[in-house]
Amino acid sequence: MAKEPDDLIKTLLIRVHGTVQGIGYRAACVQHAQSLDITGWVRNHADGSVEALLQGAATAVNEMRDWMADGMPAALVDRMEVEELAPPFARFDDFRQVADG
Repeated sequence: MAKEPDDLIKTLLIRVHGTVQGIGYRAACVQHAQSLDITGWVRNHADGSVEALLQGAATAVNEMRDWMADGMPAALVDRMEVEELAPPFARFDDFRQVADG
């Protein structure tokens, strides 16, 4: 993804609760985020939730947020916590799985 000015980038920090571990959810997130040209990361938490930081064009980030809620048939999402981060923020070159939080 080209480095757009911060005011053209939307950044969301999302925590997904439910049946989202042990089903390939993070790998599916990576694949879907890459297809949308989103950068950032995704990781598991010890409480069974999955956390992701999404960064990119607003339309793509919103599409990814919606997909995380109900786009993977094997996932049973109970609730999501979504926080929009304001600039300045760290910038990412790709989207990947990172170490558990």
